[in-house]
Amino acid sequence: MGIARRLALLFRVKANKALDRAEDPREVLDYSYERQVEMLAKVRRGLADVATSRKRVELQIRLARQAADRLQQQASHAVELGKDELAREALTRRSAALAQIDQLQPQADALKSEEDKLTVASQRLQEKVEAFRTRKETIKATYTAAEAQSKIGEAVSGISEEMGDVGLAMQRAEDKTAQMASRAQALDELMASGALDDASLPLGQRDDIQAALEAAKGGEATVEGQLAQLKAQIAAPQAPAQLATGEGTQQEKEA
Repeated sequence: MGIARRLALLFRVKANKALDRAEDPREVLDYSYERQVEMLAKVRRGLADVATSRKRVELQIRLARQAADRLQQQASHAVELGKDELAREALTRRSAALAQIDQLQPQADALKSEEDKLTVASQRLQEKVEAFRTRKETIKATYTAAEAQSKIGEAVSGISEEMGDVGLAMQRAEDKTAQMASRAQALDELMASGALDDASLPLGQRDDIQAALEAAKGGEATVEGQLAQLKAQIAAPQAPAQLATGEGTQQEKEA
C-alpha cells in the first residue's frame, strides 16, 4: 500500500471517529423525520395540482356540454323558424363542442386516476411518517435515558476514584499524625530523663552534669532510706528479747 493510500485511509478513519463523536442520533432522527415530512408535503402539493387540473378539465367539459345543449336548442328553434342556415351553423358548433368533450374526457379520466394514485400514496406515506415519528420519539427517549445513566455512571466512577484518593490522603495523614505523636512522646521522655536539655530554660541554667548528679543523688538517697528501713524492721523483734535478758541479769545480781 502506497503512502498516499495509507494517508487517505488514515484520514477517513480519523474523520469517521470525529463524526462518531460529534454525531447525535437524536439530531439524525429529527433530520430524517423532517425530510420525510418534506416529501409528504411535496406529494400533497402534487396531489393538489393534479386535483386542480382535473377540476379545470371537468369545468371545460361541463361548459362544452352546456354549449352543446344550447346549440341544440338553437338549431331546433332555427328549424322551426325556417332558418336552415342558422340551424346548420348551430349544429356545426354543437359538433365542435362534442368533439372537444371527447378530447377532454380522457384527460379528465387520466387525471382522476392519477389523483387516486397520489391519494393512496399520500395516505401510505402519512402512515409511514407517523410510524417513523413514534419510533423516533421512542428511540430518542431510550437514548436520552441511556445517556443519563452513562453520565451518572461516569459521575459515580469519578466520585469513587476521588474518594479513593481522599482515603489514601486520610491514611497518610493518620500515619503522619501517629508518627508525630510518637516522636513527641519520645522527646518528652528524653526531656524528663535529662537526656535532652529543656530548650525553654536559659542557656546558663541548662547543666546536664548537675542533672546527672541530682539523679544519682536521688537514687542513693532512695537506696539509703530503703536500707535504714530494712534495718529497723530486723531490729524491732529483737528489742523485747534484750529487755527480758536484761531483767534476768539484774535479778541474778541482786541474789
